[in-house]
Amino acid sequence: MLLYTTVGTNDLARAGRFYDAILSPLGYARQKEAAGEIGYAADGDVRCRFWVVEPFNREPATFGNGVTIALVASNRAAVDAFHAAALAAGGTDEGAPGLRPFHASFYAAFVRDHDGNKLAAVCEKPE
Repeated sequence: MLLYTTVGTNDLARAGRFYDAILSPLGYARQKEAAGEIGYAADGDVRCRFWVVEPFNREPATFGNGVTIALVASNRAAVDAFHAAALAAGGTDEGAPGLRPFHASFYAAFVRDHDGNKLAAVCEKPE
């Protein structure tokens, strides 16, 4: 359904370091970088699916209340590594790794980046 998603930042260099660290355990890496934006994708993907950008309107980046971007994790260990990497990189805990009530195998962790954007890593495989 989604082609790509973006999060805004007020410090692209800091955000790039943060996202390099937290997306790596999920199998995503920095694939493109240009003035005002960094794109992430899995190796072999035809396009970047996740972008970190300085807002195009030149206004300060803000986060959306009620917005969460959930990223697929291949296993629960990747969810754990995502959460640990986010905290080590200065992110904020919004929900430690664990099962959630959405269904029996919904294992997720929630964090916020330096700009307040809320992200989740989710593994839906039973383990």
